[in-house]
Amino acid sequence: MNATILLFLLQDGITNGAIYALLGLALVLVFAVTRVILIPQGEFVTYGALTYAALASGKFPDTAQLALAMGLVAFVFDLFANRHGFNLRRTARSFAVNVVLSGAVLAATLAFAGRKNPVFVDVGLALLIVACIGLYLYRIVYQPIAHASVLTLLIASVGAHLAMQGFALVFFGAEGLRGPAISDVSFSLGALMFTGQSLGVYVITAALIVGLWLFFGYTLYGRALRATAVNRLGARLVGIRTSLSGRMAFLLAAVIGGISGILIVPITTLYYDTGFIIGLKGFVVAIIGGLVSYPITAAAAIGVGIIEAFSSFYASNYKEVIVFTLILPILVLRSLAAPEVEEEQD
Repeated sequence: MNATILLFLLQDGITNGAIYALLGLALVLVFAVTRVILIPQGEFVTYGALTYAALASGKFPDTAQLALAMGLVAFVFDLFANRHGFNLRRTARSFAVNVVLSGAVLAATLAFAGRKNPVFVDVGLALLIVACIGLYLYRIVYQPIAHASVLTLLIASVGAHLAMQGFALVFFGAEGLRGPAISDVSFSLGALMFTGQSLGVYVITAALIVGLWLFFGYTLYGRALRATAVNRLGARLVGIRTSLSGRMAFLLAAVIGGISGILIVPITTLYYDTGFIIGLKGFVVAIIGGLVSYPITAAAAIGVGIIEAFSSFYASNYKEVIVFTLILPILVLRSLAAPEVEEEQD
């Protein structure tokens, strides 16, 4: 290996690591707030990427119809939950969030689908669709069992993953899709070539990390999420609605997953089930971070990306095995350090 190959591998590893950092942060956020190990995080990546690719190719993405259907189901769930104490204001708010919002997103998609739109329009529509799906997914699947054990929530995550992956196969088919780059800019720095897409990965990842830091540190809703993550029972006692915190966590996770998919799909062909593998690598990163530490998760993501890049060079047939094996020593060390763990009781 010469210095040029080393630089190429490092560049590739940092690019992949930036994507894994976003997914790892989303998984840590959701687990800290809701105790849910979000296996469908990979589906948010797939939905964001393939919805963007479909819009860019002039096709109508069926994920917009899925968002409306899930919004209607979520509204019915809210009506059923409030059947013993009907509240007009609460019902109107639920109708606006679940039905009006998803209907408006579907209408906007119908208006812009089939046209040659600017990149930011396709990106915005794709993110809106995925954000709605993430918001309604929590209401339908997780909120009714929010106080269940972590194992029960994990089983629900597996079911949600299988259902969303099946929908992806129906919506997008078994053939892969690629989307246009968000920028055609390119320049060279020595032996390295930087494209607008790779620069977008670095800039958007850094901007999201800084934005999340500002959100959690300086906004009321961000502090409410932090309080819920620290002590869910205490958060409820001081008036924080943990159901709202859960919805916000899933909304942020869906947006982060959608952005990750949009950043990936111009670089490589994505299939209906590709997001699952990418999401698992984000899960590896989150496990290394202990599902609690954002800085460690971000640093671990860069390390995992670099290890994957070098593994693909030296042992491409075993790169996935090498990446997933990284969590074994971490799990062993954590099990030795904390052999008995009591689950939080609500």
